[in-house]
Amino acid sequence: MTDKAQLIGTILPWVAVVACIGVIGWVVTTWMRIKHGYPLDGAWGQAVYPKKNEEVLERVKLVSQENAQLRAELGSVKDRLANVERIVTDDSHRLTQEIDALRLPRN
Repeated sequence: MTDKAQLIGTILPWVAVVACIGVIGWVVTTWMRIKHGYPLDGAWGQAVYPKKNEEVLERVKLVSQENAQLRAELGSVKDRLANVERIVTDDSHRLTQEIDALRLPRN
């Protein structure tokens, strides 16, 4: 082996160790920033996600209200669908009796 090859064989494992330590440090730093709520930086230094502010909180409130309205509407649609399924699956004789019972005058 030449001196150059021997030098590369000696230095290369240390370069790999230093690179692995650098990657592990970057992962730990990113994890700590996420855990404590700091914004992450993109490739050019811009924030990847913004910190919470009044506009974001207002948007969350509006979306929550819309979600509640949609859930209520979905509940009423499920009730109506259950009635339609009952009408479709019941035998026609029973349905006719129920309709005739509704037509009779109540005293």
